[in-house]
Amino acid sequence: MSEVPVARWIGAVIDCAEPARLARFWSEVLGGTVDDRTRTTDWISLSGVEGTGHLSFQRVPEGKSVKNRLHLDLAVDDLGAATARAEALGARRVGAPVDEPTNRFQVMQDPEGNEFCFVAWLDRPPE
Repeated sequence: MSEVPVARWIGAVIDCAEPARLARFWSEVLGGTVDDRTRTTDWISLSGVEGTGHLSFQRVPEGKSVKNRLHLDLAVDDLGAATARAEALGARRVGAPVDEPTNRFQVMQDPEGNEFCFVAWLDRPPE
């Protein structure tokens, strides 16, 4: 690895049909504040989301048609409680929870179908 990286992480953008709706959903899931200074017809960001820089939502004309090639992994203490709360906010679970040697996870979809995973660590903290 080189001494100086090519770039540094500043945030993530989720393509969607309704940026304000998804910003409200993700604010409830991850915390942070909908940043009205960034609001346009086609864009809005959350600020103050721990560990992400900014998380933004961008209106795109096409709908989601295939599985995401990139998704968010979100650490939770109680997989069942996190799943239930997200479902109450409009998320959907995909399949059953999966048991791995170091964690248990649940694949979810946000209100527009973008996949993410809740991860409950069994024997070590997330890195």
